[in-house]
Amino acid sequence: MYNIGMENQHIPVLLSEVLANLNPRPGESYLDLTAGLGGHAKSILDVTLNYKDSVLVDRDEFAIEHLKQKFPADLTLLNTDFYGAVLQLIECGKTFDMILADFGVSSPQLDNGERGFSFRNDGPLDMRMDRRQKLTADDIVNHWSEKNLAEIFVKYGEEKPGHARLLAREIVHHRPIKSTSELAEIIASKSRHSHIHPATKLFQAIRIVVNDELTEIEKTLPLLPKLLNKNGRVGIITFHSLEDRLVKDYFKEATSHGEESELSQGTKKPIIAANQELVINPRARSAKLRVVTRN
Repeated sequence: MYNIGMENQHIPVLLSEVLANLNPRPGESYLDLTAGLGGHAKSILDVTLNYKDSVLVDRDEFAIEHLKQKFPADLTLLNTDFYGAVLQLIECGKTFDMILADFGVSSPQLDNGERGFSFRNDGPLDMRMDRRQKLTADDIVNHWSEKNLAEIFVKYGEEKPGHARLLAREIVHHRPIKSTSELAEIIASKSRHSHIHPATKLFQAIRIVVNDELTEIEKTLPLLPKLLNKNGRVGIITFHSLEDRLVKDYFKEATSHGEESELSQGTKKPIIAANQELVINPRARSAKLRVVTRN
């Protein structure tokens, strides 16, 4: 369960940059597709003070419970994935002045070993953002074929094919694997050490598959203009190249039709964290913010 200690540790990524580029104004409506602990949302809603026309979304039930305690009762909370939320809101005819999506894993999910997201905190092989779903990291690590493991390590972990096959073979050989630290040790034993832990890419690959993350993003992006008022702003924060490429390519296509474009570029280049933020929040080092505006 989230607690005050977790909130104190949680620092919203690129917060000043989000505020500067979304430029919230009193009375405007806001949709947060990945609300988490509500760090970005609180700063924006403190300006707009428009709770009744705003919506916060998160697929993690613990995040929703936390948000219920943090915000007034007239703020709508949706406990679902962001693609499902977008479909639901379009069907209801809702539109917003600002939309934000932060595609990173939240600090409480990473720091809570029981959730199984991180090799730095030992725990079960879980990695589900929504614990109502059936597929877990354990299913993938202990039951998928060697061939399928190697494929996802290449596709979603961006591992070299030869090394991906070696790691897949090693994982199958050591089954059953019971914990995140056990999996990380197996990966590290067959990898060269670099500036990032050798397990980072593979944990990313497994997590992406468990939560169907890239498919969610790909299906959601083209629907966002339907949820925007005229001059409405969308900000999206990504944390790795696979996510960022999807966002970059969609924004480029959607803004490339001259006067017929639904969107116009708000940021020519992705915005990254300033050095002073990296000192207090190292997790921001790979974050990129891109913003577009509804024409």
